[in-house]
Amino acid sequence: MTQPPSFSVISGAQVADVLTGHEKQVTAMVEQAYRLHGEGLTVNPDSYFLRFPERPSSRIIALPASVGGDVDVHGIKWISSFPENVAAGIPRASAVVVLNDTTTGYPLACLESSVISASRTAASAALAAVTLADRRGVTPRRVGFIGVGLIARYLHTYLVANGLSFDEVGVFDLDRGHAEGFEGYLTRSGEGRVTIHESAESLIAGSDLIVLATVAGEPHILDPELFSHNPLVLHVSLRDLSPEIILSSYNLVDDVDHCLKANTSPHLAEQRTGNRDFVDGTLYDLLEGRTTPPADRPVVFSPFGLGVLDLAVAKYVYDEVDAAGALLTVPDFFHEMKRYG
Repeated sequence: MTQPPSFSVISGAQVADVLTGHEKQVTAMVEQAYRLHGEGLTVNPDSYFLRFPERPSSRIIALPASVGGDVDVHGIKWISSFPENVAAGIPRASAVVVLNDTTTGYPLACLESSVISASRTAASAALAAVTLADRRGVTPRRVGFIGVGLIARYLHTYLVANGLSFDEVGVFDLDRGHAEGFEGYLTRSGEGRVTIHESAESLIAGSDLIVLATVAGEPHILDPELFSHNPLVLHVSLRDLSPEIILSSYNLVDDVDHCLKANTSPHLAEQRTGNRDFVDGTLYDLLEGRTTPPADRPVVFSPFGLGVLDLAVAKYVYDEVDAAGALLTVPDFFHEMKRYG
């Protein structure tokens, strides 16, 4: 008789132990997940947003997904974003991933997943940055970070781990204290020349690679002329750029249908034009050589963030913890197992 799997809980400390120092391996897993997605071997339904009328800046998002191929996993990420947490001294985002057994459908593990989410986000952006730089034949030497929370820290770690190095690093955040904290992190990481900018516009002008990792709900960077030096832009927070900037750039997304919704900047551009002709391809298209980024236009990568990435990384963590004999199982988690008592 088929038995349900045991149910395990994997802590954030265990997740961090597995992933820290293995950034290139995580990036390779994310690339594999993108390739499986491009080949039609995943199921990635729409994300579902739980919003609160009394707290319009806060949300909890469900990302169900299934990954085939060698990954072979089903599950869901449940991630909250409560920006007010930052003022209270705790991170904005928190998350769990639940993995389901592919044979019985029973949940087999719950993993703390803020680190998984940050890692897959950073790996996705780093993969895009390195591939775009290679295809353009232009290696960015001056990077600028707009919005400097935990995601920005992971992005910097993954960019460096994937072979990029910088002569200059720019920092801008609406909160000067956050900018100074990120400056301290960069200095401890070995970055030599770090500049805190007084405006996003100043940072953009001095950067070849721009990382947008804010909590902006609508565009706040408006003028396409700011990008006349044709930088590479990692538009991770999705809602920073005006439709005019999007329409004047080469645009790469992770998934067209997922990215062009929920009033992201590309979605606003679609509403403005009535079409999607400004989207030049997906990251999978880039990896497959189906699209070539130009050197004489700004290049913007806008990743909506796919649940298949979270599941691929979470499955890797689960397998590593299991192989180490360190799974914390919950006895009798599945209790009512006899149909008629």
